[in-house]
Amino acid sequence: MAAGALRVIALAYKEDSSDKISEEGLCFLGLFGMIDPPRKGAAESVLKCRKAGIRTVMITGDHPETAFAIAKSLNIASQKAEVITGAELDRLSEADFSETVEHKNVFARVTPAHKLKIVRALKKNGNIVAMTGDGVNDAPAVKEADIGVSMGKNGTDVTREASGIVLLDDDFSTLVSAAEEGRIIYGNIRKFIRYLLSCNIGEVVTMFFGMLMGMPVVLLPIQILTVNLVTDGIPAIALGFDPPQDDVMLEKPRKRSESVFSNGLGQTIILRGILLGLSVLGAFTTVLGFTKNVDFARTAAFLALVFTQLIHVFECKSENRSLFKINFLNNSKLIFAVLSSAIIVLSTVYIPALNPVFKTVPLDLKSVLTVLGFSFVVPFVLGIIGLFKKK
Repeated sequence: MAAGALRVIALAYKEDSSDKISEEGLCFLGLFGMIDPPRKGAAESVLKCRKAGIRTVMITGDHPETAFAIAKSLNIASQKAEVITGAELDRLSEADFSETVEHKNVFARVTPAHKLKIVRALKKNGNIVAMTGDGVNDAPAVKEADIGVSMGKNGTDVTREASGIVLLDDDFSTLVSAAEEGRIIYGNIRKFIRYLLSCNIGEVVTMFFGMLMGMPVVLLPIQILTVNLVTDGIPAIALGFDPPQDDVMLEKPRKRSESVFSNGLGQTIILRGILLGLSVLGAFTTVLGFTKNVDFARTAAFLALVFTQLIHVFECKSENRSLFKINFLNNSKLIFAVLSSAIIVLSTVYIPALNPVFKTVPLDLKSVLTVLGFSFVVPFVLGIIGLFKKK
């Protein structure tokens, strides 16, 4: 019965008219099996955690056979060698204990003291530990964990007070969804940082190298201010609402000490910023060369800076996919932000009343094609390089 995930109780009776209650001379009646079935979707949630690099461990007071049967149905354990009892833990030295908790996924017949010791050992081994519980005896381990999680419906007040997170629906899958949401938020923060810093570096490179090479002032203050307000801010905010990629729960967990610029993000920002600035300078010098007009060249540089940034915002949607494999249409807020920014900037160029304010002039077709060429060349070249690297 225990192997069938049942909690087993023996039933017996005794006829005794005296007031003294004794457990001797009982007549055995039989065994009674109870089951507390796992919630629907719990097994899928555990499997999702495993793919995400999150290890799920069961700590219970149940019989080892019962614990293993439940753990097997939940994809927590696949063989009995992954099960260990509290009595077996007591016989281990401190060093062996720390080693054992890294390889056992089911801890059966344990006491509250064992739970606390297991959490401490996992933390000592460098793990980030989330502990769930609902009873009073779970409170010390829940409090000790990096992330203490209690149950909102059936949990005790003591455990809720000791925890940092309360699951209002008492459902493990909610905790998995929270982990997924955390990854999405962190990923969008990196996208936001990547876009803003790349664009700012591009502006700095444009102005610095322009002065270094003895060119006329490439961009005027009013034009830089327009770029910062319109094409930097609005798309960056929209990028913060970007939906997750399909493989967000297939990535390995990041380390506690990991920088937000890790995994090459810092180098990517610097490289893309430099290329962005060089594209703008390329558009400026080319238009200046065939028009001999600084106002034309400056307007071309202004539009090139805007278009390169608006194209780059789509590159920032993914850190591991090329421009050719990005879903451009899954973020309506970003589409709206990019279109709004483009319309505002084009208005400053092609509405005569705004030309004196923004120091711009309408561009002819040749200049516009030059601007578009320099705006698209870098992301497409990088996209092609990315495809070859992945292959």
